[in-house]
Amino acid sequence: MSEAATLPFRVTPRAAEQVAEIAAREGKPGAGLRVAVDAGGCSGFQYRFALEDTAAADDLVIDAGAARVFVDQVSLDLLAGSELDWNEALIGAHFSVKNPQAVSGCGCGASFAVA
Repeated sequence: MSEAATLPFRVTPRAAEQVAEIAAREGKPGAGLRVAVDAGGCSGFQYRFALEDTAAADDLVIDAGAARVFVDQVSLDLLAGSELDWNEALIGAHFSVKNPQAVSGCGCGASFAVA
């Protein structure tokens, strides 16, 4: 089994490339993308993305090529088995999370509910 298959949270190559590009554009080439779950949104939980300089002591740190992604332990419970991706469409480009624990979501894809 590959290391990627055993990670509780995966990052696609497209998403990793965008994280690295955003960090470089912001003048923070060593920064990582924080992926978190907060209470709220129209479905109960919502994803939050933020560029951060360093990981917290208890974060899961995923090194994905030139990019790093940080997930806190509380969010990881709701993100276990998920995958971060980058999507480009006519309405804009954005990070998305494919979350097998989500039983429903809102139309914009930013919030979700679990069973």
